[in-house]
Amino acid sequence: MPENEFANEPALPVQTGRLQVRLVEEGSRRPVAGAEVMISYEGDPESSVRRFITNESGMTELIELPAPNLEYSTQFSEPQPYAEYTVQVKAAGYEDAEVEGTEILPGVTAIQEIRLRSSAGGGVFDRIVIGPHTLYGDYPPKIAESEIKPVSETGEIVLSRVVIPEYVIVHDGAPTDASAQNYWVRYRDYIKNVASSEIYATWTDAAVRANILAIMSFTLNRVYTEWYRNKGYDFTITSSTAFDQKWIYGRNIYQNISNVVDEMFGNYLSRPNVKQPILTQYCDGRRVSCPEWLSQWGSQSLGEQGYSAIEILRYYYGDSIYINTAMEISGVPASWPGYDLTEGSAGAKVQQMQEQLNTIAEAYPALPRIAADGIFGPATRAAVEDFQAVFGLPVTGIVDYRTWYKISEIYVGVSRIAELN
Repeated sequence: MPENEFANEPALPVQTGRLQVRLVEEGSRRPVAGAEVMISYEGDPESSVRRFITNESGMTELIELPAPNLEYSTQFSEPQPYAEYTVQVKAAGYEDAEVEGTEILPGVTAIQEIRLRSSAGGGVFDRIVIGPHTLYGDYPPKIAESEIKPVSETGEIVLSRVVIPEYVIVHDGAPTDASAQNYWVRYRDYIKNVASSEIYATWTDAAVRANILAIMSFTLNRVYTEWYRNKGYDFTITSSTAFDQKWIYGRNIYQNISNVVDEMFGNYLSRPNVKQPILTQYCDGRRVSCPEWLSQWGSQSLGEQGYSAIEILRYYYGDSIYINTAMEISGVPASWPGYDLTEGSAGAKVQQMQEQLNTIAEAYPALPRIAADGIFGPATRAAVEDFQAVFGLPVTGIVDYRTWYKISEIYVGVSRIAELN
């Protein structure tokens, strides 16, 4: 058998998806190079194991893996539309780690990040089990709420404007489950996780964007209204589908979903004369129907018919819905200048970007150090291209909105600015 194949793969017809494993140090988010990564197919405990070594950026190569037929995830059907793999990690100086249930869809790239704990503290083996996708598993339907929260009630609205938070606190269970753990999760990471848990990355770009906008607006309504804090809880949102959206600790995300979130994370959905983000509720639209809410499977059908993201949203939420942009983003060293930085640009914003790239290069040796002189020359362009290639962005050499904020995100992580302890 060729070394890049497994025995007893998912039932035919079979296509392939891609997986990249990314290892970072817990806390600092610095890459872990030289680690051994072992991947096996969960459908057969006797299947062969493939082994890889992470590069200096803490990443494996892109790994081609068998996955079910594309139609299983683009059309509502009974067969499981994704293949599940187990990822095991061994790295000197760190506790062993294992993720069971990494979901591979055909034609898209799955990103499995694993945060490794230092073995110096006498930690224990870290094992994560990813539960079923919401469109395939059995989860309770959303309990209906008003899409706009009343502002006249005492203690309801406490924020004066919509702000993109740096973190949300996710309660991993129902609101009343005191045994459930709270997790501090970066806002963009939370949205990417929920989108990867709620929809399939194989859907049309318009359907993916429409669903992500609904997920972000729902989340920002919880943030803006401080919904749970006003009820006496110490978290922002739950992982229960009955009350909020599905978030799964440690799960993989998908590169195309990540790219869309990085492009649009400052957006939310509004109605005229309503200050708060709309609580855009949704359901799968097949096992559960939800008039006046977005149907997830229905959005995919509309995307296949050529509807744009905003047309899909207006089909379900009405013509008055529109895309708004938050005026403030928390937790970033400097805001995007409002225009692309390209070769020939100069000034303070270019120098800030160069300084951040140099700090990142200290943790990621594959990235070059450059002169932080405020001049966007060929060396800066090459450094930007290298950064984009490492972190899965389109390689353009242009610092656009999503590249600027991706640089800020990685810079904050490796420099431990605003790191919660």
